[in-house]
Amino acid sequence: MAYSDHHKRSIAKTIGYLALVVASDYIVTLIITRQYGLSFSITFFSNLVSAIIYFIHERAWNKIHWGKTKIEIDIKDVTPF
Repeated sequence: MAYSDHHKRSIAKTIGYLALVVASDYIVTLIITRQYGLSFSITFFSNLVSAIIYFIHERAWNKIHWGKTKIEIDIKDVTPF
């Protein structure tokens, strides 16, 4: 039985990662530029492009089976919610 990440999972991971990176990027650019508007613009556009690239990268790696292990699960062992 093969498993792969659903697109929704990749989107959720992308958003979580993006939140951390946006905060750190904004702080760094604010320290360097000392300008709120410029820091916001740099952070916004840089991270928009980065999020798109990350999502594409994540989906591409999902198609690569190297390093994945197939796990067989017996349906009798699964506890219903």
